[in-house]
Amino acid sequence: MIDQIFIPNPVQPGRIDRLQQQKPATGQTSNSPFAQVLDQKLPTQGVKFSQHAQDRLRARNITFSANDLANLEGAVNSVAQKGGKESLVMMGDSALVVSIKNRTVVTAMDRAQMKGNVFTNIDSAVII
Repeated sequence: MIDQIFIPNPVQPGRIDRLQQQKPATGQTSNSPFAQVLDQKLPTQGVKFSQHAQDRLRARNITFSANDLANLEGAVNSVAQKGGKESLVMMGDSALVVSIKNRTVVTAMDRAQMKGNVFTNIDSAVII
């Protein structure tokens, strides 16, 4: 048999107010270790290529130099700052559809495939 029943203390209103005061205001960064690690990791994320995009690049013999990839990353950063979500990035003779939120190239095509093609589900375009 159980001799005692445990009843937790109710939440105290004063405690809630103190917790809310400790939170940083919107737009301010926190100095917590997690926030510091997150801030360090996010800027170093490069642009990724989906499996579909990698297949298209191989099939269409599209290659990018390190400089091209740096320019692509700069374009993705610019679109992200302006609030874009899905963007068409024109690089030389190539067109890339990029998910800005995921920092992922979704598909790629060369000049021959661009002719007569309609690009849908994009909210921005960048020409590099």
